[in-house]
Amino acid sequence: MTEAMPLILFISVFGLLLLGYPVAFTLGGVSLFFGLATFGLDFFNLLPLRIWGRITNVVLIAVPLFVYMGVMLEKSGLAEELLETMALLFGKLRGGLAISVVVVGALLAASTGIVGATVVTMGLLSLPTMLKRNYSPELATGTISASGTLGQIIPPSIVLVLLGSILNVDIGSMFIGAVVPGLMLVILYIIYIAIMAIFKPESCPAMPNEELEAFHKEGMYKKIITAFLMPFALILAVLGSIFAGIASPTEAAAVGAFFATVLTALKRRLNLSTLKAVMKETTYLTCMVFILLVGATAFGLVFRGIGGDEYIRELVINANLSKGMFTFLVMFVVFIAGFFIDFIEITFILVPVVAPIFEHFGVNLLWLGILFAVNLQTSFLTPPFGFSLFYLKGVAPPEVTTMHIYKGIIPYIIIQLIVLATVAFWPESVLWLPNIISY
Repeated sequence: MTEAMPLILFISVFGLLLLGYPVAFTLGGVSLFFGLATFGLDFFNLLPLRIWGRITNVVLIAVPLFVYMGVMLEKSGLAEELLETMALLFGKLRGGLAISVVVVGALLAASTGIVGATVVTMGLLSLPTMLKRNYSPELATGTISASGTLGQIIPPSIVLVLLGSILNVDIGSMFIGAVVPGLMLVILYIIYIAIMAIFKPESCPAMPNEELEAFHKEGMYKKIITAFLMPFALILAVLGSIFAGIASPTEAAAVGAFFATVLTALKRRLNLSTLKAVMKETTYLTCMVFILLVGATAFGLVFRGIGGDEYIRELVINANLSKGMFTFLVMFVVFIAGFFIDFIEITFILVPVVAPIFEHFGVNLLWLGILFAVNLQTSFLTPPFGFSLFYLKGVAPPEVTTMHIYKGIIPYIIIQLIVLATVAFWPESVLWLPNIISY
């Protein structure tokens, strides 16, 4: 019975999650029950110290700061300007509007990193325009949903901060390592749209000449400079200071939060109601992450205390699984779990459990962290619980059905899996840039 305790704990947690109980309280509540049953009242001496140690980790201060930066930029109207300018720049090309959505998604990912805000903004601004220009609903919705999720892998990303904290990997290295996989996704998205423009030109027509001519006449270069200068200044301030070794990720997050506030003020959108809305949303999102962290810490303490990591290690060794097979199995479980639960929940439940086994196999934890991040990105697109799909459906016109969105995201999920496989079989795609910058 004692040997089976880790398995019973794991099954109990997943069973209650499938029944719809809140993740944080399920993790915490089940862990308290098992901890009390196993260790007695002494468990309550251990738990507060473990939670305090995790919560006081200075790296995690970056989470509320990056959230604040993203929410503040959403209120600044920066995304609207970027989308309008990019759409007109690529307007002559078939599929140009879709390519502009991908490029803006990448820029917003590098300056905000919040998926929900990006998808909703691009859904409200781009989707009606794309449909009006006779884009197929599948291509339009798929492109917007997938582009919005780039904030998961392109730094600064909250999931990279959380994974780095759990795996005990330097956050700056995580950010640098994620650059190449993030760019690979952007390039493959654009290649897919270009292929659609060649073989299905009716699904992504070019913009009318009248609109393009009007854009050229109304101070095109001034609009381009205005639209691109601010986000690039922010990206340079945040990522540039990390990559150059001037600031830690936590310090850079503070710089980003300050710059986002300044940019919103320069756009004349900073007022008391904006500030209250940003503070409220930041507090809500931060509390959600940290209460999950508390539950996950309790779960991790009990799971290790009852020998869960040893149990799984022996299970893997007895099954004669190679390092490659174990990696494939874990990545498959993460991908399937993404159909049903949120990326933060997967990060806090699964990653701490399997990390010691990967260490036993001698796996590079930086590469492993980016592999998890790319895989977790798919959880935003996989039905039935892909959050990106919910966000887009909430702001889509009535003629766009759920089936349009589901069909539209399939090619982009395949692209994400191709990048996942590339990162898995070619670790240098992750490790190359950090190695160059570190020397």
